[in-house]
Amino acid sequence: MHRRVSLLSAVVLAALAGALVPASAAQAGANGLDPRPAGWTATDSQSERRTVSQYWTTGRMLAAQPLDAPAPRRTQSRGPSEGDPWATRGAAATTTRRSPWTTRGAAWSVGGTTPVTAARQSLVPNSPGLQWTDGGAVVRTTGRVFFTTADGRNSSCSGSAVTSANESVVITAGHCVKLNGAAHRNWVFVPAFDDGRRPFGTWVASAMLTTQQWNAREDINFDVAAVVVAPLNGRTLTDVVGGQGIAFNQARQRQMFAFGYPAADPFDGSELIYCSGRAFNDTVMTRDQGLRCNMTGGSSGGPWFQGFNESTGLGWLNSVNSFTYNFAPNFMFGPFFGDEAMAVYQAAQNSDAL
Repeated sequence: MHRRVSLLSAVVLAALAGALVPASAAQAGANGLDPRPAGWTATDSQSERRTVSQYWTTGRMLAAQPLDAPAPRRTQSRGPSEGDPWATRGAAATTTRRSPWTTRGAAWSVGGTTPVTAARQSLVPNSPGLQWTDGGAVVRTTGRVFFTTADGRNSSCSGSAVTSANESVVITAGHCVKLNGAAHRNWVFVPAFDDGRRPFGTWVASAMLTTQQWNAREDINFDVAAVVVAPLNGRTLTDVVGGQGIAFNQARQRQMFAFGYPAADPFDGSELIYCSGRAFNDTVMTRDQGLRCNMTGGSSGGPWFQGFNESTGLGWLNSVNSFTYNFAPNFMFGPFFGDEAMAVYQAAQNSDAL
């Protein structure tokens, strides 16, 4: 059941429109950037949540097909180019179908300025997507997302539990909650998914929120969503698995760690995979940031972290896996977390998880 509802009171909406967003409502309208989130219910009763949870047998999870993001459209804004080393190559790349980053890809190799273990060192130059084996909080907070699309396909994405007032928020990609104008159903989050095993249970969505830009026209620049999951066995999500920090309006081109459960070849969705390196601005078709990374379908919605500590597995979530260009499959792109993403998160953490 997907009924569009307002998840915020008038007071919270006013706060989001005023205090949280620097620009005035008139300025936001003039810029075409509506900061208010769009939200709807996913399940609204215990019996409905029980039905969704029972639907996801291990067999259905293992058979779920990875979901890919729609390709960026040329009507969407391009990224910042002033002072960007890729700017002069962007136009050529769109006509020759060659990656504008190919010749300088090594600058963004896995590991970057972050130390890596000797065991991984030899793999770094040619393997931007590696299995995460260092443990820590990221293993518990990252999980696979499963849902049924409007046309009846069981599909998968990735997501991350984040700290929140209601202890019940999962951050993922916008296309992992709604695609082709229709919301997904049977939506669940499985933290620390391990080849069919669910060590911390199956968490059923009670509400979904995304940006107005994604909701209205599936603008890839705003491909982010927050899902509120219902308590499980009387406990909230982050009470069980912990939560990552989250940050907005941060500086670009910082060192990032990206995680996800890619399920398209050469991966199969059974393992937590990561990439790391210094992000760069997309100058081809979007305002997103890019990262050298070969994760595939199914990793969508997986978290990007700034300030990630490899020892503790904690960081500040600052983007999510969103899309790759078909002419540059070894580069992942994620949306900039600005005021719109912040409004989605604030609305989610202030909503009722029951």
